[in-house]
Order: sequence, then C-alpha cells, then structure tokens
Amino acid sequence: MAVFKSDIVEDLYEIGEVLGSGHFGQVKKVRERATGTSWAGKFLKIRRKGGSLLGMDRTSVEREVEILQALKHPNIVMLKDVFESRSEMVLVLELISGGELFDFIAEKDNLLETEAIQFMKQILEGLRFMHSNSIAHFDLKPENIMLSEKVSPQLNVKLIDFGLAYRFHQGEEYKSTSGTPQYVAPEVISFEPLSTAADMWSIGVITYILLSGMSPFQGDTDEETLRNVVAVHYEFEDHYFKTTSSMAKDFIQKLLVKDSRERMTAEECLLHPWIKPITRKQVANRNRSSINMRNFKRFNAKRKWKMSYNMVSVCNRLVNMRLVCKHRSDTDLLQRQCESDVEDSESNPSSLLRRRLSSSS
Repeated sequence: MAVFKSDIVEDLYEIGEVLGSGHFGQVKKVRERATGTSWAGKFLKIRRKGGSLLGMDRTSVEREVEILQALKHPNIVMLKDVFESRSEMVLVLELISGGELFDFIAEKDNLLETEAIQFMKQILEGLRFMHSNSIAHFDLKPENIMLSEKVSPQLNVKLIDFGLAYRFHQGEEYKSTSGTPQYVAPEVISFEPLSTAADMWSIGVITYILLSGMSPFQGDTDEETLRNVVAVHYEFEDHYFKTTSSMAKDFIQKLLVKDSRERMTAEECLLHPWIKPITRKQVANRNRSSINMRNFKRFNAKRKWKMSYNMVSVCNRLVNMRLVCKHRSDTDLLQRQCESDVEDSESNPSSLLRRRLSSSS
C-alpha cells in the first residue's frame, strides 16, 4: 500500500522555482526545512469524483507511489515523501541535476565502447533490482535515463518516470498498449500478456542507438515503425556499425528477439561478455571499438528538436481548442474537454501508442 503524509507540504519544505510543467501539474525545486537539502517536488492535480476529466487519476498516482516506495536503489530515482490533499498530491523526489545521459554523451568528441558499457551496466543494475521485485518500467527510452550530476568523479545513472511501471502479482495476466513506438516490444503492439522481458527489448533498442546513432525500427510513420517492430525488421549496416565490436552486436541480437521468453534477462545481460569479458581477447576487442559519435550527435539533435516541436504542437492544439470553445459559458467544462483531448486513455492499441508517442520517435 502506498504511504502518504497528512502534513502540509509547506510546513516541512520551502517551495522554490518551477523546474518543469505538464498537463496536470508542475515540478518545483523544494528545500527541506529541517536539513536544508534540496529536492524536486512534483505537484499533481488530482481528478475529483463525479466524472471530471481535469486532473490525474488518483489510482494511477497511488500505483506509481507504491512502486517508487519499493524501489530503493542507487540507479533509480528516490522518492522521499508523499503528501496528499483533497485536490493535489505532492511527490518529493531526488533532485537530479545532470540532465539526460544521451545529452551528456552527445557533448563528447569520442566515446569508447568500454565507456558506454559503464553506463549500460548501471542501467542494467537498476533493472535487475526492479525485475527481482517483479516490477517492470514499460517506458524505457533516452528521456527517462538521467545523470545525478555532471561534475561528479563517478557518474551515476538514474532511471526515472515510473508512470507506466507495473508490479506483477503471481498468477495474474497484465496487458497494456502504452509506450513509445520505436522502443516498445512486439508483445505490447500485439496486446499480448506482458512481463519484465518487455524492458529488455527496450534495452536492445537503446543499445543499438547508443552504438550507431540509428534507431533500428524507425519508419517514416508510426504505423511503419510498429510494423517493423512486430516483424523484428532491423539490420547492422556497415556504414553505421563499422567501429562496433561483434560482442556488442551479439548483445543486441540476444535482446531484439520476438519471443520474450528467449530474451536475455537483466541478470544475464550483466554476465554477457560485452558487459563482463572473460578473456583478454574480448577485453581487447572492446578497447578497440567505439560508438559512432558523428551519427549519434545527429540522432540526439533530431531527438531534441522533435521534443521541442511536439511541445509547441501540443500547446498550439490546446490554444486552438480554447479558441473554439471560448463562447462556452461553463469554464470547467471547457478545461475538462481540452485536457481530456490530450490525456484520453480510452483508445484502441494503435491509436493509444500514437497518442503516447514521445518526442524521440
């Protein structure tokens, strides 16, 4: 069960600047009064009863809180406190100031596979802990892989955003069509029962992109991307993988497998020779291999541009809806309609995947 505090958040924390905003809330920098420590406060509007569509569903927030409270690991964002009132929930989270891992890597002139492996290893350590607790993330992508800070001598990777995460219970079957097209596993698209193996498919995609600067299944449209995923249609083009080791390709191939039961687990990934070499030859092969930085920089720049474009597009869409609705007398109704148009969850699998399409697709 999720544990909430009934205290008033302002009594325990000083509320600071806004760090980010979403449809149903804001993230603000907060300072703990007792210790002076800075945290990130996620202030969420909660949907009231009576059929209102303005605000987040309380049950989904409670599920995310319950999951985060169970995940205490160095490579997973930490949840410190949760407060709730009649119309708002506040999640006090670890303040992560290092930005996205992919942005950090894109600033480099070159990167050896051995350096990239150190990042992948931390991601896998976090996943191994999650999966050992029967929890799947279901939304692994570059935007949700962060660095605690950039200046630390030991760079610490953090997995964030557990809004789609799910905790499995023995004997139950779970299906979902939520995710980002170029990162979701085939079983998500086919609306089949899911497991933690869906995360491992995403790790295969992320590794492919990290090494080559190319997305393995990206098509010209969302539908084409989804078809490529279901068909497991990808290849290692020499132009993009000429500096990639054979062990790295083998690592990816053992993850991008349609049968989820045949994919490597996080535990098995950590024992794979690419991550943990067992011979001098394997070590030498890694040391001679590097990621395609020129192409990776291009991919990351396009990804960031798409994020900005999508944000402007959503904002314009909401503004246009408000202009259409401006003559309505019921302001609350107008807000509900405009918000629900963006956050509608009652959709068929393909349209829901399109609706949740992230900026990096």
